[in-house]
Amino acid sequence: MPLDPHVSRFLDMMALGRADGLTLDGRRGAIRGLARLAGLTPEGVGSCDLVLPGPTGPLAARLYAPEGCEGGPGLVYLHGGGLVTGDLDTHDGICRVLAAAGSFRVVSIDYRLAPEHPFPAALDDALAATDWVAAHANEVGIDPARLGIGGDSAGAGLAARVCQERRGGAIRAQLLICPVLDVHGARASRRDFARGYFLDEATIQGDLAACGPAAAAPSPRLSPLREADLTGLPPARIHTAEFDPVRDEGAAYAERLERAGVGAAHTCHGGMIHFFYGLGRLVPRGQPILSAIARDFGECLRGASTRPILPAHP
Repeated sequence: MPLDPHVSRFLDMMALGRADGLTLDGRRGAIRGLARLAGLTPEGVGSCDLVLPGPTGPLAARLYAPEGCEGGPGLVYLHGGGLVTGDLDTHDGICRVLAAAGSFRVVSIDYRLAPEHPFPAALDDALAATDWVAAHANEVGIDPARLGIGGDSAGAGLAARVCQERRGGAIRAQLLICPVLDVHGARASRRDFARGYFLDEATIQGDLAACGPAAAAPSPRLSPLREADLTGLPPARIHTAEFDPVRDEGAAYAERLERAGVGAAHTCHGGMIHFFYGLGRLVPRGQPILSAIARDFGECLRGASTRPILPAHP
């Protein structure tokens, strides 16, 4: 399938405004600006800010509560951004769409970012936050028996690793959207879409360097696809994009999970790029796809769904 025409126009716009060598502060500001420009804010979802105990101090978080879903499923959400950018506000619209369409509560976590806090600070925060939500689910209106974890991009990689390190625990299902699962990998999609498709290889390598010495050597803590044992993990919904350098990592993880006896439904969204799900106003197809992803995951948490609702692209 060719690039979606709105995606193509977005990439043209990004190419015209591209600034190689953008400082980290500049990049963080650009992501916030893109979120304001493109993000959606569906009605019927309330929110409140929380403070959770973290491994080295308080962690900011935000609870999203759709009308009428007290005591139902919940999702711990870890935002994308290469572990160096992104925050509660850049992914506010994404979390609202997930909560509204999926009819579940979302707890979004503002984990520490590199380079100020080198890896594994982000993973340590993700683990601590997940443990807290699992232990206090009833207090935030979530059924502890129907708790999922998810994220996008690097946040999806964190979510996958939390499932590996907390296997057999409270997490019932995992939602991985355009996941970064092997930062040291060299699969075909990393070569085919190395430049010009929003997320590029130079950015991946720059983010990896910013994560510090603990990220220099391949490790399943940063690259969950490299975990040798995938048995006993919660079922997964994995969504990738056709023109995304990390596409093949998500597909490979779904295949390995299935071989390990873990239910894994993988959907590759044709014509899309990395972060398509956050480009609602700029890429109109993105929002209904994200809503469908949320509905399917909500059914998964409720135990009603065993198959993806969207066909996988070849």
